[in-house]
Formats: sequence, C-alpha cells, structure tokens
Amino acid sequence: MDDVRVLFVTMPFKSHLQPMVPLAWALRAAGHEVQLAGEPGFVDTITESGLTAVSVGPDETLEQRLRSIRGGDDLPGPLVPPFSLDSLYAMGDEHRDGLSWEGVTWLLDNLVVPRTWLLNDEMVDDLVAYCRSWQPDLVLCDVLAHAGAVAADVVGAAHARTVFWFDVNLRLRHDFLRAQERQPPGERPDMLRDWYAEWAGKYGREFTEELVTGQFAVNVLPERCRLEPHERTLSMRYVPYNDRSVVPSWLHETPRAPHASRTPRVLMTFGVSARQWTDLQDMSVEQVQKILDSVADLDIELIVTVPDEARAQLRGVPENTRIVNFVPMDLILPTCSAVIHHGGAGSFNGSLVHGIPQLVIGHSVDAPGKRVALRQTGAGLSIAPQDITGPRVREQLTRLLEDDSFRVAAGRLQQEALAHPIPSALVPELERVTAEYRSRVG
Repeated sequence: MDDVRVLFVTMPFKSHLQPMVPLAWALRAAGHEVQLAGEPGFVDTITESGLTAVSVGPDETLEQRLRSIRGGDDLPGPLVPPFSLDSLYAMGDEHRDGLSWEGVTWLLDNLVVPRTWLLNDEMVDDLVAYCRSWQPDLVLCDVLAHAGAVAADVVGAAHARTVFWFDVNLRLRHDFLRAQERQPPGERPDMLRDWYAEWAGKYGREFTEELVTGQFAVNVLPERCRLEPHERTLSMRYVPYNDRSVVPSWLHETPRAPHASRTPRVLMTFGVSARQWTDLQDMSVEQVQKILDSVADLDIELIVTVPDEARAQLRGVPENTRIVNFVPMDLILPTCSAVIHHGGAGSFNGSLVHGIPQLVIGHSVDAPGKRVALRQTGAGLSIAPQDITGPRVREQLTRLLEDDSFRVAAGRLQQEALAHPIPSALVPELERVTAEYRSRVG
C-alpha cells in the first residue's frame, strides 16, 4: 500500500518506550511516516531515539501527579490483592474459568481502572485533536495507553496493542467478561467500559469491545509464554534497544578469578525503571548487600546494575563483583551464563532471545506470569518477593549454573523467539492489516 502514517502512543516509562523503537525504525526505514506520542516531560526521551515526538497530555509529570494525589508523601508500594493470583497467570486460555467475580472486580477497581484514569484522562483530548489534524492510518498503543485507542477510533485509524510482556490487562478483561455473564442482571458494573463509553460518546462514537482489546496485537513473546493471546496476534522477534550505549571497556576482559578461562559471568539487574523511579525499586540496598555477601565465594563474575546513590550505600563489594550504573543488555547478555532480574520486559525478553537461564526475584506487575512460564518451560527459576534472602538466591543461582537442563530449555525458548519475524519483516503484514481495518472502520 502507499505510505502509511503510524502513530505510536507510549506511557512515560523507558521500559515501555524502548521495545517500541526497533519497530518504529523499521516502519520508518520502509518509507512510512512515524511519530511517537507521549507526555511533555517524556519528549526528550523519545527524541533521543532519533524519532519524531508528539507532545500530548499534562505538563506535570506522572511522578508529580502521584505525589500530588498523596499530598507529597512517598510513592506507594505495590498493592497486594487479598487472594491468590495463580489463576490469573495460568498459561493459555482453553477451558479457563478465570478469577472469581469478587477477585477480578477487586483487581479492576483497585489497579486497572485507577491507572487508566491517571495515565490517560489528560491525554485523550490532545491525542484526538492531533489525530484529527495528522490523520494517522495506524495507531500502535502501549498496553496502558487507552487514550490511543479512543483517538484512533475517532479518526477511523486501525489500532493495535504492542505487547512486550505478559498481557495481564487482556487476561483480566476476558476474565471479567466471563465472570460478568454469571452475575444477575443489574449487578454487572463495568467501570472500564464506562470510561471508554464516556470518552467515545464525547466524540460521537459508541463503545465497542475493540476499544479495550485493540483490533489486533503485536506480540514478541514465544507462544508458550503468552497468557491469553489476542484473537489476531502478529508475532515479532524482540529486538533490544537501550538508548545511548557505549561498549564498556571491561566487557571483553578476562575475569580475575581462580579459573578465569571458565568463570561464568552472571548479570543481576533491576531494570531501567529502578533508575527512573527510585521510590519503586524492587530491591532494597540491604537486600542487595546480603545477596552479594552470600555469593561472594562463588567462582563467578557478578555484574550488578544499581543506581549511583544505591552503590554509595553498599557496605562492601566482593572481589567477584563489579557494580555498574548501567550496561546495555544486548551487549552483555551474549557473554552471560545466567541472569538474575526483577521480571522486567527488557531483562526477560533479552534473556529469551539469547538463550540465557533466568532467576526472577522481583515483583514487577507480570513477574508472577514469568515465574509460571519459567517453571513450565524449565528455562529458569524464581523466588517470590517475600522469600528473597541471600542464601536462597545463592542456592537457586548455583542450580542454574550447575544443572545443564536449564541451559537446554532456555535454548529451546530461544529458538521459538528467534523464529518470529524481525521488525522489518513484519512491516508488510502491518501494511496489509492497516488497509483492512482502516477501510473497515471508515
């Protein structure tokens, strides 16, 4: 088809923007017009990727809005549901009853809907106005960017969800609809539908379920690691993008260790969000210190990424450990024998495409799903946040390094991940589905 205008809509988190960049560049390299919409305070982060930014939403940053809501107090920690989430993270959707009505409505009312309001309410008008002016053909949305779906629907653009992690929101939506059918008439409130319907109605549109789920999805996860895929899912290989990167001088040095020629390198990282949102770090400095102490005598080279302010608080760094503020994942992962991480998209997906056994020890939103996937595929291990101790991490890390079955299983997942088309190879399919949905909706 002719040149396509593509608008990406991202939330103000590097961990949400960075996976989009390779696809955005692939579309641009194919001759299409590409722009990325984000909050004003996030525009510089977008333009650092070399792509064109569109400023939408409030001047006040998300962190400032959160602090304003809480009266200047520290940012809240993760909200823990008063029930098990095992059902939410079961792989696949066949013969699935899902969460109870009470469980799914608690999650929606306490997590999904408030986040939808906070992240999207002040973006919708700006996005609609811009889309009416620029007339994109395709809008590719961060899974939290509900405003993008509204704007796309108003101008008749095709729109899709970009999925770089376990799609908890889609799973919750399907769970909710199944549970809702079992409720008596008149007792079926749907706050997410109400949010979409109100905004759609403002612009003369009606609610459809496609507003919530997208018309299709672009997903980088191997099929065995997908919670509940969209009915129309386009698979894409995960390609890491790490912002401005420089090869560290130490990266290819021989480790200083008794058996340097065969000393395994282990990366322990807590992701870019830990540097961007210091109040929401997964691991305390004291926990990191205890882990370092517990593995200090192992014949490994441990690379640990922590912010500079946290590094200054460590009591001591063992001889087998190197502390760095940041290291590009695509550079270090090929040199690693194992990765310890918090469950973030970059760490998980990067380890998958490089066939590296993983130990997940954090509480990112979809970390429970990653723990399930690693257990079922045999590609890694995990420790629940409440069970993290230095000796426990040492025990699990030793298993990863000594039991070759984890490397073999990680290799199988790697082959599945690498079988997906690279972003440039996906472009023709995106052109086709854009023409299909764009013409269908107007």
